[in-house]
Amino acid sequence: MLDDAALYAPHLAGRRAAIVTNEVVGPLYLERVGRAVAKAGASATHIVVQDGEQAKDWRTLERVFDSLLAARCGRDTLIVALGGGVVGDLAGFAAAVYQRGVPFIQVPTTLLAQVDSSVGGKTAINHPRGKNMVGAFHQPLAVISDTSTLDSLPLRELRAGLAEVIKHALILDRPFADWLDANLDALLAREPRALAHAVRTSCELKARVVVADERETGLRAILNFGHTFGHAFEAGLGYGQWLHGEAVAAGMVMAAELSVRAGLLPRAEAPRVRSLLERAGLPVAGPALPPERVLELMQVDKKATAGRLRFILLGAIGAAEIKADVDEKMVLDTIAACTRPAMAPASQ
Repeated sequence: MLDDAALYAPHLAGRRAAIVTNEVVGPLYLERVGRAVAKAGASATHIVVQDGEQAKDWRTLERVFDSLLAARCGRDTLIVALGGGVVGDLAGFAAAVYQRGVPFIQVPTTLLAQVDSSVGGKTAINHPRGKNMVGAFHQPLAVISDTSTLDSLPLRELRAGLAEVIKHALILDRPFADWLDANLDALLAREPRALAHAVRTSCELKARVVVADERETGLRAILNFGHTFGHAFEAGLGYGQWLHGEAVAAGMVMAAELSVRAGLLPRAEAPRVRSLLERAGLPVAGPALPPERVLELMQVDKKATAGRLRFILLGAIGAAEIKADVDEKMVLDTIAACTRPAMAPASQ
């Protein structure tokens, strides 16, 4: 799909494009996408940023703006985000604010981006006090997910992407969780049909929620299952120490444990959450941060409402709910119980 000019042509009304990628993805796919854009009749500016979560900052965003202005890119320029979630978030935010908004498309090359971050229109950069704290809702005109790019993905990145696949199943679709149980080995082996099914199903599930609540005023918040904890881990450790999917995986284990302690999820269901993530090779315990520090970081998260944290908890596998009245001591106890080296679940 990367080479199909017909997929790009409908979005190139101005016959100008700017392809934003990073120093890892660029050598693999930039030339191919550039040829496809040229074949579609457009000239393209290439913008290559550094790899990693640290690229989601003001300095890198300024570099993107400088390149766009130097190339005299106008409001009819199509920005093409070629890469993983960091590139998609960065390029999407640049598109949202450059000259008050220009069109863009997502060409995700990682599993996490294909199943989650490229769909839904959330764009952002990080702030030292919190992840994705500066951003905008800006919907891509298209998302082109070529699953053959996953062949070049490091195993650690593939596992991190599976965290979001598992998340969609846990919050929305128990039969999909059953399918993942049966097909996790095939996904880790990069079996094409299994990957295509996982990507398609995840996109369908997420899109259904986004259509119902584009700007996260209600239902869409359930997509943040595990993220309130996970974003705190990323900020507390320093962005890039853990991959986003790794932090979310440990966060989902904590959220499941909190669901049990809050009397929502039967104790017998919680091990299934941990088992799926553990089999995917993901962390199932939080990093060694003091619980009070994790809570402090969570309280500045943008998902807090009127100064109160909203937690996404499970009532059952495949059924999530939003809770804003969770006891703070229960949260601290959950963090302590699910942090390395301890993993001592409460009895219930």
